[in-house]
Amino acid sequence: QVQLVESGGGLVQAGGSLRLSCSASGSIFSIAAMGWYRQGPGEQRELVATISADGTTNYADSVKGRFTITMSRDNAKNTVHLQMSSLKPEDTAVYYCNADRKYGYLEVWGQGTLVTVSS
Repeated sequence: QVQLVESGGGLVQAGGSLRLSCSASGSIFSIAAMGWYRQGPGEQRELVATISADGTTNYADSVKGRFTITMSRDNAKNTVHLQMSSLKPEDTAVYYCNADRKYGYLEVWGQGTLVTVSS
């Protein structure tokens, strides 16, 4: 099993910055990649950014140049950070951490953290 714990959401004005963090513990050997997805009001969940175990990153076009995803690892956990800058009201959403797993294990989702960007 993999457990995900998210932190860092909140309210920020447009143009501001926030940092989201997600710590994965448990069977972290099974994690192939981690990432962040978001779901705005009345919208479908969409990819924001992912980072694989080898450090390869992938970003949605809407956040390129504004968001940066990084990952740190130790023996007990993987932690992924999403540094969000130049935030826009359209970035308002619930942000979900995701762990994509290998060896046939199911992916795991965090509980979600709300980011609200006021204009």
